[in-house]
Amino acid sequence: MRVLYKPAYFYLIIDILILILTLYVVLDWFPLTTNSPFSKYSLPSIFYILQWVLISYLIQRYKPLRRQQFYQITLRLFYVSLLNALIFMGLIHYYFKPYSGFVLLATTVLTFLVNYIFLSFYYAYKLAVDYNEVNLKPSKERINANVIPESDIDEASYAQLQSTIRAHSTSGVLKFLENNLNLRSGNTLVYVNNDVENLRMYPNYRYSTIIQLERLNNVRNINKKLTIINEKLPDDGLFVCCFESKSTRKKTILRKYPNVINRIVYIFYYLFKRVMPKVFLTRNLYYFLSKGNDRVFSKAEVLGRLYCSGFMVVMEKKVCHLTYVLAKRVKNPETTQKRIYGPLIRLRRYGKDAEMIQVYKLRTMHPFSEYLQSYIYERNYLKDDGKFNKDIRITTVGRIMRRYWIDELPMFFNLFNGEMKLVGVRPLSKQYFGLYNEELQKKRVKFKPGLLPPFYADLPRTLDEIQKSEMDYLTACETDGTMITDMRYLIQILKNILIKRARSA
Repeated sequence: MRVLYKPAYFYLIIDILILILTLYVVLDWFPLTTNSPFSKYSLPSIFYILQWVLISYLIQRYKPLRRQQFYQITLRLFYVSLLNALIFMGLIHYYFKPYSGFVLLATTVLTFLVNYIFLSFYYAYKLAVDYNEVNLKPSKERINANVIPESDIDEASYAQLQSTIRAHSTSGVLKFLENNLNLRSGNTLVYVNNDVENLRMYPNYRYSTIIQLERLNNVRNINKKLTIINEKLPDDGLFVCCFESKSTRKKTILRKYPNVINRIVYIFYYLFKRVMPKVFLTRNLYYFLSKGNDRVFSKAEVLGRLYCSGFMVVMEKKVCHLTYVLAKRVKNPETTQKRIYGPLIRLRRYGKDAEMIQVYKLRTMHPFSEYLQSYIYERNYLKDDGKFNKDIRITTVGRIMRRYWIDELPMFFNLFNGEMKLVGVRPLSKQYFGLYNEELQKKRVKFKPGLLPPFYADLPRTLDEIQKSEMDYLTACETDGTMITDMRYLIQILKNILIKRARSA
């Protein structure tokens, strides 16, 4: 590892500004015993900043951020904070006894937090997930991807198979499998091991049906396993898996304990199962304690992983506390790369002059939900306003964020970049843009899209009324000018939001 390197001056300057800001806040706002904190702590502050910068440089913190992963740079930030605090604590103890250890501790903690927030926003912006809807289209037929026929198993083997299924699940699961699959076929594999690599031993196209009895909650590298199963199955091969959903787990906990206590237990459970795996300081500890077992998945995430891996969901059924999914192999997997889902997403939308722009929003959907567009469309009808009647892709927190427009706050990035304006029609995806008539399409691309659509001025209820509302707004922009029209609509929008309590659907 090279000790000397050219630092990223932008990040270096940001880091120094954060240090100066935190020192100012601590010395000016915090209660201290001295009446002149700036004169007393000026020299130690300079030494603190110089020491912080030196340690940061030595442990490679100032390398360009684009070359560092979020986990890597945040861990280095933690090391710098710890080393700086320990060294300065020793200096205070032996040489600078008149100085307060509280100032040191407060400055270190505050500097770490501000840096962490800055890095979180930076990486969330840079690594925003492209959340474009993915349509499931069958891939080209593979060469000789046909099952190798086998005769049915004998009665003794079938009885043993039934016993194995009962031992690893329930009689209800056995009945579900017998009703929907041919368990007597020699081309049916019942798999009880959660080791991904063991699957590679089976020849391709040997089995037309693979049944995974182990819960996906206990399987590491799920997408890798699904990719291998996709490879082993012939065209139109069937795969059965099961999982315990997040909502089922929550109901189980709330029913198990008395009121109040059950909420406290669920909060700790949520912190351990949902928060610890996401925070860099606790992620490794979580996997050390849990061994990757008993993970928590939403229904949308599991189904999305299946679609991402080239399967199409045929049916799903809840048996006892587990959800069983019967899926059919229809294509090759979308990707084998690891997907990282941060707080921000990027959406390709039509802007002015029909140019595609990247619109930023806070993520309100479960991971892998972008693969469920066709699944949701087939099973849930559209409401009058053009939205799905029941969308399992949206999280509980996401529904709240959408209702109060919190998810749209990152669109101010687009406002500051000049791609959008304050009032205007919503930027639409290709799919929804294609639903509009040609006249409205032409009018839409004459102007920049906006953060506040005319929807909140007219409060239409149906898709036809929404299109009429947009047509009236765009026509007014052409005749009266954009500025006058936007001001008139802005006043009406604010009136509806503040007085009539208009909210996002």
